[in-house]
Amino acid sequence: MIKIVLASKSPRRSELLHQMGLEFEILPSNLPEQITKEKPEEIVMELSLQKAREVAEKCQEALIIGADTIVVCYGEIMGKPKNETEAMAMLEKLSGHQHQVLTGVTLIKNQTEEVTFFEETKVNVAKLSKEEISAYVATKDCLDKAGAYGIQGEFAKFITGIEGDYNNVVGFPIARTYQELKKMGIL
Repeated sequence: MIKIVLASKSPRRSELLHQMGLEFEILPSNLPEQITKEKPEEIVMELSLQKAREVAEKCQEALIIGADTIVVCYGEIMGKPKNETEAMAMLEKLSGHQHQVLTGVTLIKNQTEEVTFFEETKVNVAKLSKEEISAYVATKDCLDKAGAYGIQGEFAKFITGIEGDYNNVVGFPIARTYQELKKMGIL
């Protein structure tokens, strides 16, 4: 069995990989993000690739899994908010609208085989009052998540529908990743 390394410190990604039944080590990438692409799907793939390659240099005989998630609303890319004010602004934009959650994933096997893909899920958010947004931001659950929310927590009550992979919105598309790992002969 090949050693598996997750190039992320995200507790949600770790939890989802455990749901797949994988045993793995965590070695997050410390590389500063460098975006050269313009389209959201290209950006998440570029960032996941950068993270995976950086960790692959340290773990040459392993399967490296790199990932990056962003939220896109009307063409605007939303990463993790820097503070509560930015989180409030993001949630106000998402309120009453559909947005897309994109996760780029890169799998590097023994530095010889490399696969990069992205998954997109559409998410509908109910119209939120200022009070609802303020109360959610006060929980601080918004500060470490792209788009300033976590679908798996308290914010779930504001989600009116999704099209696509729920786990992708949590932070990692396990169904697609499982299929890609099968193609690579890992599973």
